[in-house]
Amino acid sequence: MHPRAPKLLEDIRSAAEFVKSATDGLVLQEFKQNRMLRQAVERNFEIIGEAMRRLEKDDPDTAVRIRDYRRIIAFRNVLIHGYDAIDPAIVWSAVEVDLAPLLADVQTLLGSVG
Repeated sequence: MHPRAPKLLEDIRSAAEFVKSATDGLVLQEFKQNRMLRQAVERNFEIIGEAMRRLEKDDPDTAVRIRDYRRIIAFRNVLIHGYDAIDPAIVWSAVEVDLAPLLADVQTLLGSVG
């Protein structure tokens, strides 16, 4: 594993844990109505995507061990460059569907580092 990989994985884990904690127990309608929460969640998905992009560049062998890592990077690009067209339902779907598998993969990788 590249020397920077554990730090990048930890950044991903930390941002994903924040999103999980901030959205726990909420439903889409509550998410849509809370601008500060939406922006905080989007920002943390941007961090996840940027850390994933750097991981892919520095350590592609580790990046490929995270399912859908390319989709995660693409989602970051949409959040940053398409900020005016973001549908909260799509972000919410990432929270509900994609966050748990991402956390599982990252925690497994971090566990292998020791």
